[in-house]
Amino acid sequence: MTLDIILTIVGTICIIIGFLGCILPVLPGIPLSYLGIIALHLTSYAEYSNAFLIIWGVIVIIVQILDYYIPIWGTKRFGGGKKGAWGSAIGTIVGMFIIPPWGIIIFPFVGAVLGELLDEKEFKIALKAGFGAFLGFITGIIIKLIIAGILAFYFFKEVAIAFSDKLF
Repeated sequence: MTLDIILTIVGTICIIIGFLGCILPVLPGIPLSYLGIIALHLTSYAEYSNAFLIIWGVIVIIVQILDYYIPIWGTKRFGGGKKGAWGSAIGTIVGMFIIPPWGIIIFPFVGAVLGELLDEKEFKIALKAGFGAFLGFITGIIIKLIIAGILAFYFFKEVAIAFSDKLF
């Protein structure tokens, strides 16, 4: 019983921090949300099916991979070339370490612009590619928030059912 309560509290914290991690790239938001589901699964309050856990585990991995790829895709989609895409990728990595969390928002944009300028493209085209990187980053945030919201729904639905059964 005590372990169930501790795991539920840990799971709730993971779900909440998971939402923060969707916006603050320093925190692994979606994996933390999934960890909240796993914590609740380990209690007597909820038992998710193996298929549920595997499918959501795969979704979490895919979203994590896409989170790094989408700004690069946005750069290319808005007219950026190979150097702009590489600049965006390098900017994403550098941004994790320089002025976090703002660096991961700013540096993909800056990297894409610099990559395009190194490719001797006009500033206007480079700026457009940088905007694509930024738009890709925002798209990634929206996708992560949706997934975190779905995981939070499944988590709190089971918690509500478990506690309503205990109370009534």
